[in-house]
Amino acid sequence: MELNARCSQSGTFESSDLEQWNAVAVECGAKLYCLMLYDERPWGSFTVLDEGANYKVKRIEVLPEKRLSYQRHEQRSEHWMVVAGAAKVTLDGREITLSTGDTIDIPLRAAHRIENVGSAKLVFIEIQQGTYLGEDDIQRLQDDYGRTK
Repeated sequence: MELNARCSQSGTFESSDLEQWNAVAVECGAKLYCLMLYDERPWGSFTVLDEGANYKVKRIEVLPEKRLSYQRHEQRSEHWMVVAGAAKVTLDGREITLSTGDTIDIPLRAAHRIENVGSAKLVFIEIQQGTYLGEDDIQRLQDDYGRTK
């Protein structure tokens, strides 16, 4: 229980804590989910809320006037729900405006991106489904941060 409380409060580890928490996780027989629970990107951040064999659930925050890569995935589809803010989604070249409570499905291999068009932080929940959910299943078609291959 102490491990989960620590992970939930901080969302991330200092490198000096890693060995200590691995020892606690092994001692408890628990899996250490917190290692990649939270990550910061140039456009904002994401937190993995839950993960299973063929699904992953993320809380994604996009800073004002920032956007994610225009990208596609070979092995997963996604479902997004905006929980705060305003978004412009580009889906296979079509622009769609979303606000709080709106949802959209991103089919397998569809080119897509989300952009924060508001002055406050955009927050949405992403549910990924597929045979592989790794962060490397991204083909970036356009990226504001120079990460296209």
